[in-house]
Amino acid sequence: MNANDLLTLGLGLTAPWQVVGQKLDIEKKPSELRLEVEADRGTLYPCPQCETPCKAHDFKEFSWRHLNFFQHHCLIKARVPRVKCAEHGIHRVKVPWAREGSGFTLLFEQAVMLLAREMPVNAVANYVGVTDKRIWRVVTHYVYQAMGKLDLSGLCGIGLDETATKRGHHYVTIFVDMDRDTRPVIFATPGKGKACFNEFAKHLKKHGGNPDNIIEVVCDMSPAFLSAAEKTFKYASVTVDWFHVVQIFTKALDEVRRLEAKQVELPKGVRWATLKALEASRTDEQNAALRELEERGLATATAFRVKELLRWVRQADTRQAARWRASRFFSFAQELISDDDLLKPVKKALNTFQEHLPRILRRWESLLSNARLEGLNSLFQAARSRARGYRNEMTFITVIYLIGAPIKELLVL
Repeated sequence: MNANDLLTLGLGLTAPWQVVGQKLDIEKKPSELRLEVEADRGTLYPCPQCETPCKAHDFKEFSWRHLNFFQHHCLIKARVPRVKCAEHGIHRVKVPWAREGSGFTLLFEQAVMLLAREMPVNAVANYVGVTDKRIWRVVTHYVYQAMGKLDLSGLCGIGLDETATKRGHHYVTIFVDMDRDTRPVIFATPGKGKACFNEFAKHLKKHGGNPDNIIEVVCDMSPAFLSAAEKTFKYASVTVDWFHVVQIFTKALDEVRRLEAKQVELPKGVRWATLKALEASRTDEQNAALRELEERGLATATAFRVKELLRWVRQADTRQAARWRASRFFSFAQELISDDDLLKPVKKALNTFQEHLPRILRRWESLLSNARLEGLNSLFQAARSRARGYRNEMTFITVIYLIGAPIKELLVL
């Protein structure tokens, strides 16, 4: 068996295609192996439209990056014909080793996708020796091809959250299937607010779903989200997830701390000490900061106490018990904050809690786990890491789909 036959076999080429020549250029850095592929003279090629065998009309040379040959970069070069079909006219034939319009072989793209699942796209680009822009094209193609195969006909419970894609007012809203234990992301769209629901409704119908089949929507307390949810899914109950309830009190606590820091000197380590739950492990410095806050009777200590009291409501076993605890929590917290101007952020959080209490209490009746939304934050962080250097919201969404959507088994090259 000669070298050309061996390389033909190694590339998996079948008739009429075969390797007819090879050249190793060690002057280039990195060195490059070029493989010349041709079809037998007089070959009939299938029309790309109807598969009817046709004669070649003319030829044009193309090249594709292939997997490395040992340490050498490998390029496949071939003169690809256009055929003239009696029914469909003149069209370029498809080669079996690459998808149409790509400058890479299928095996190379498969390797890229395997790497992209485990590391940032920029790192993949550096590893394989091509620009990150070209890698993004490959990843985006296969991710959206897989997303197009999603079946949402059985979807009945959704959750949604928004996240900033980068500094500034650039947001992406993510929708998840609340019944999925892993990879729950089913849709993501740039922006936030009512328009996102319209886009999701279109996506749902396109993939076999029906907005009338949605029986529960889990989201935060955004007025835009709440009104859009009730309008788009008319048979659904809306539940405010507990993660965002805690979040509004955590933000209020941090705002109180920053306001108070402008008036008095706060102990070192107070920020991280108060952001952690009471039973969480802390450094000696953080424990000392909490003790000092209490001893000095600072407003930050009161805000921290209110945030921790919220946990008592969360631990209720039934809706009735939760309602009773929420009432006691609200009354006691109001007494704690009194008319202290520094504690106005906490008062605002309490009013928000009271306003949305009926939707918050639905959590005790819901069959859906709020853990799906609580886990989204770690997904967002992982997506930002993988998409390091991304240029727009769509590349960020691509990575969210890659690592968070139920498409792993659909990413077949």
